Amino acid sequence: MALTAPETLVPPAPSEQKSRSNGGVFIPNMRLPVHRWFRYSAGFSAAWAEARIESESRAEDLVVLDPFVGSGTTLIAAQMQDVNSIGFETHPLVRRICQAKLAWDVDPEEFQRRATLVLEQAVSRAWTNPPALLAKIYHPSTLAALVGLRDAVESHREGDRTDALLWLALLAILRPCSPAGTAQWQYVLPNKSKRKVAEPIPAFTAQVGLMAQDMKDMPRSSAAVKLASVDARTAKGVEDGSVDLVVTSPPYPNNYDYADATRIEMTFLGEIERWGDLQSQVRTHLMRSCSQHMSGYDPSEALEAPELEPIRSELLGVYERLAREREGRGGRKAYHAMIAAYFHDLSRTWIALRRVCRPGATAHFVVGDSAPYGVHVPVERWLGELALEAGFSDWSFEKLRDRNTKWKNRKHRVPLHEGVLTVRG
Repeated sequence: MALTAPETLVPPAPSEQKSRSNGGVFIPNMRLPVHRWFRYSAGFSAAWAEARIESESRAEDLVVLDPFVGSGTTLIAAQMQDVNSIGFETHPLVRRICQAKLAWDVDPEEFQRRATLVLEQAVSRAWTNPPALLAKIYHPSTLAALVGLRDAVESHREGDRTDALLWLALLAILRPCSPAGTAQWQYVLPNKSKRKVAEPIPAFTAQVGLMAQDMKDMPRSSAAVKLASVDARTAKGVEDGSVDLVVTSPPYPNNYDYADATRIEMTFLGEIERWGDLQSQVRTHLMRSCSQHMSGYDPSEALEAPELEPIRSELLGVYERLAREREGRGGRKAYHAMIAAYFHDLSRTWIALRRVCRPGATAHFVVGDSAPYGVHVPVERWLGELALEAGFSDWSFEKLRDRNTKWKNRKHRVPLHEGVLTVRG
């Protein structure tokens, strides 16, 4: 069985895409080898990351760190520049996606051979009493075909890196095979239908073909890559003064639930059964950037933390305004506690980064500001001041684009932006 990649799997560039590399935009990555294997909900521009790394690559034995690695944009960009890199990711599923993408340098012929065996032995198998989410978003025959593929992928595991690629090929087709809609950042909308829905076997065949072609086209790299489930607030296991460049995009304090964004995949894999399982399986591992993380949280620890001294007065003002706004809102979301926890987490991250970065190192953070309940939070300025408190020497910010400009309702009145916070040490 021939496995080839049809051009229809490569989305056309959006008409509004600017010619310059926009650090905060992931969509152009969907035309780039390996990066396009899985569309991560919070990714940023691979071309921009490559440019930042290339600008520093004259340094001997350069080491790049991404403390919020996501699906691996920075690590793959470093490989493209033949530069050694380190990545931290505490979301278990997203880390596994990144690890699979980093296996792009295995033999593509072997990958296709194993994929062919999977397709030949994939037999549809009905899922009796599937989880409620899957029953809502898949036709029974589609779900049966996906289960057959999943079983075949598992049965052909050989304990090597090709296993990860076959797993990723399956994971990548789960959403295209569902008629259910998703919001911009991959939330599930079972009551909103898509016009085009893929069939599992052809979709898997096409995905394998796309991946194999990318593997053949990618230049070989001798760069070392280390990916670990390490908390950015500690940078545990990284030697002092060993990092030259940080290229990353931390979670924004805009109440996006990264755990919920992977609910389809984790449910299909049997890692969770219901929405509530996300708390113990995912949220407890993540940076606190969402009100869903605030259950049982006491913000006094953050508000009194000495590392927040440079922004404490302003932070308390925002905290108190959000607490008052919350009382008059139906959802009563704990944005006040979330903002305190977020900057406490990032202050500890800066301290950890100062330890592992060499003197003169540079950190580039793609960040966006926030306005929960209409209360503006000057994210880049507060993060810059916290970086200085941690021991870095200076910071600057370059705005890349405006955000929040397409909303036509009254919920989103505060203009927001996104850009690159550059910190030097």
